Amino acid sequence: MNESGLPQPQVRITSRLIDSLYTEAMLLADEARSYFDDVGRDERASLEPFARVGFACESLKVTTRIMHIVAWLLTQRAIESGEIPLRGGRRPERRLGHAQDSDPAVVDQLPEAAQRLINSSADLYARVKRIDEGSFEAEAPQSPARALMGRLERGLVGDKPA
Repeated sequence: MNESGLPQPQVRITSRLIDSLYTEAMLLADEARSYFDDVGRDERASLEPFARVGFACESLKVTTRIMHIVAWLLTQRAIESGEIPLRGGRRPERRLGHAQDSDPAVVDQLPEAAQRLINSSADLYARVKRIDEGSFEAEAPQSPARALMGRLERGLVGDKPA
């Protein structure tokens, strides 16, 4: 912890890492858009009704994962450039957004190209999530002696006559 009470990053997120992940995310976004708007449309039409619904849901999950990643990376760029102060960049709403996991049983019913995009987006999201989670130290546990003193103080305050 630093003087401001905020946890210090455990790992340094470099601009090179941000740029690399951003490029990967944007290429994946373009590939997903192209597939789901073109070839995927034809492949979706050949699926059973339940699988078509799964295909639509999974395409939304891919998009959601990528957009959360891009938003997080843009925030990291803004922190790196000083546009957003470090303290502001560490706020919970600026962390990586939550994205639903894919259902393997549904993914297995989808065309190979869709499976590849789904798995690629899940892999990229998992890597960025590890970076996001690793950039914050866990709060230091309170010492047992301080915890005992706190309990004693609360107990003594509670025993005062009214």
